[in-house]
Amino acid sequence: MARRLRTLGTTSDDGKCPTLYEDIDSGDIVVQGYVLSDPDDVRQMEHVLPGESFVVVPRELLTRFGPRE
Repeated sequence: MARRLRTLGTTSDDGKCPTLYEDIDSGDIVVQGYVLSDPDDVRQMEHVLPGESFVVVPRELLTRFGPRE
């Protein structure tokens, strides 16, 4: 079953990424951003599980639109 997402906010000027979404049913937060793919950057990540990925978002996006509870 597909998630039901609502847009929380974006710091993009042209309507593209990065953007934060909320899963209406679970309350989970979904982050849209540019993939962190540089091998040197990815090597620094810890506790990575199969299927996990990383995206880069501006701090302002999280401070302006991230959930406060």
